[in-house]
Order: sequence, then structure tokens, then C-alpha cells
Amino acid sequence: MAAENSEIARLTANLNDERDSAALYNALAKTEADPVRADLYRQLAQTETEHGNLWRDRLAALGVAETPHRLSFRTRLLVFFARWAGGGFVLPTIAAVEVADQNKYAGQADAADLMVAERSHAAIVQAVLGTASKEAGVSGADIAKSEKWHRGSSGNALRAAVLGANDGLVSNFCLIMGVAGAGLSGRTILLTGLAGLISGACSMALGEWLSVTNARELAANQMAREAQEVEETPEAEARELALIYQAKGLPREAAKAFAGQIMQNKDKALDTLAREELGIDPDELGGNPWTAAGSSFGLFALGAIFPVAPYLFTQGLIAVALSIAMAVLALTAIGVVTCLFNGRSPAFSAMRQVIVGAVAAGVTYGAGHLMGVAVS
Repeated sequence: MAAENSEIARLTANLNDERDSAALYNALAKTEADPVRADLYRQLAQTETEHGNLWRDRLAALGVAETPHRLSFRTRLLVFFARWAGGGFVLPTIAAVEVADQNKYAGQADAADLMVAERSHAAIVQAVLGTASKEAGVSGADIAKSEKWHRGSSGNALRAAVLGANDGLVSNFCLIMGVAGAGLSGRTILLTGLAGLISGACSMALGEWLSVTNARELAANQMAREAQEVEETPEAEARELALIYQAKGLPREAAKAFAGQIMQNKDKALDTLAREELGIDPDELGGNPWTAAGSSFGLFALGAIFPVAPYLFTQGLIAVALSIAMAVLALTAIGVVTCLFNGRSPAFSAMRQVIVGAVAAGVTYGAGHLMGVAVS
């Protein structure tokens, strides 16, 4: 009986996982403007549904009736962000999850065929993301490393947004607890908190502006060097491009022919090499520094406003208690979202976030108290 219950639990977990994946890809298809990518997502969703049907049928053979599926918290969160900000916002997170899950059927003898499909899904999503799987052979990134001036970068907008808000929340929470521990007046704490919000947001915005500006300048320099190579050594660039397409699965001769065809048009060749070899979108060159700065400013300020908000309408111990409560609430929300990146449960992620934030605030409160006593 115990063995049968264990088997039912395994099959049920597999079924729920496949149905979650199908729902997620269907959500991506609905938010995707590119019809080719939307169709790709629908095909992935159909494949996941078929995998789920396999586990459903095996459960039925054991006498387990089918029940309505409830999406996991992580899947619902990803679907929410996809609908709110677009599929591209969550695609890096989904790609990371697919890579982590590509061996999820290891050790399950009746799922050997599905392991191949799961690995294929990971490679497909990586390719959509623009970072083709490097499980074997030569890749564009590997080729790029042979030329020292090549550099690359990748990002995750959702992760960056969460971390930006977390920076503002924790830094301002600690700042406010520090001055509160020193026994300063509510008005002073309010001014300190607002100053911390503005100064921190400006610092983050400036840092992001410099980062993106430098990235754009580097990308432009790389493009210029690549254009020079296309002009001066087209045969070598054609070989590099052929290797890239061969790494993506084309036969050697087909890859050479395709690369040769692309190299006949220098503008097209430069655009293709920039995307495939450098990982650069020539139309964006790393993004808009002003947009990045504005987003960074807003996200930091969004997190920083929680602990200072109570001091806008109250003072004393009530303000301190409300500040702690609002900070804990925000830390909990951020911790829940981080479960998308760390693979842990929402409860664990939230609890860890709260504990770390509380310890940091407690340390600064104690330090502020000691310094306040010393100054007095």
C-alpha cells in the first residue's frame, strides 16, 4: 500500500508539473507579439500537455480519478508578471528554470523518452532568449572568447527589479532604525528617511546610467571592430559564422553555405555577426541609459518608501512599530518573488528575507542607540 501511494504521489507530481508548464507557455503565447514565437510557445504548451496526459492515463490505470488542476504559486506568479510586463520580462527566469529542470526525470525509468524532450525544451527556450545551449560543441560565445576584445552581457529584468526594490527597502529601513535607535525626534527621522530615499535613488540611477552608457560605448566599439574584420578578413568571419550555425545543429556543409550566403551582403553579415557572435542587438546596443536610470530610481524609491511612510502621519513608538510592520510586509513580498529564482518554497524565501532584513535593522538600531548615548 505504501509503495502504491508513493507511486501515485510521483505520478501526480509529474502531472502537475507538466500542466504548470503547459499553462505557462500558453500564457507566453498570448502575450507574445511575434507570431513565430507565439506559435513556438503554443507548440511547447501542446507538448507539455501531451506529457501530462501520459501521467494522467497512468494515474487512471491505478484507479485515480482526474481532478481539476490548480497552478502552483510559482507558475501563477510567472503568469502574472508575463501578463503585466510581457513575456520577455520573465523569459530569462523561465529559461533558467527549464535548464534546472531538464534532468527532473532522471531516475524515473518510465520517463526516459521525456528526458530528451525536456532537454530539448531547455535548449529551445535558451535559443529564444538569445543564448543557445552550450551542452556540446562550439558556440558563438566560445568563438567570441578567442578574440580578447569581445565581451558579452545578459540580464534578467524581473530579478533586477526585485533586487532594486530590495536595495531601497533594506538600506532605508536600516537607516531609519539607526536614527530611531539614537533617540532622535520623529521629524528628524522623517527627514533622514526621505534624504536616504532620494540620495539612494539618485545614486542607483547614476550607477545604472553609467553602466548602460559604458555598455553602449563598449558595444559600439565591438561593432566597429567587427565591421573592420568583416571588411578586412571576410573569410575568417565566414568561418566563425559557419561554426556558430554548426553549433546550433546545421551540418557542416550547410552551415558553410549559409554563412557564405550571409557574407555576400556586408551589412547583413555585420548585423548577423553582432547578434550571433557578440550577443549584441545593433538596434539597441545595450538599451537606453535614461530609461535604465529612471527605472532604477523608481524601483529603489518604491522599496525605500515603505519604512519611512509611517513618519509622514505619526511619530514616536507608533511610528517605529508601523515602520517595522510595513518593512516586514515588503520584505515578505520580495521574499515570495525571489522563490522564482532560488528554487525554494515561497514560505522559506519570505521567512529568510524577513530574518536577514530584521537582523540588519536590529544591528543598525543597536549601533544608533550606542552612538546616541555616546553623543549625549
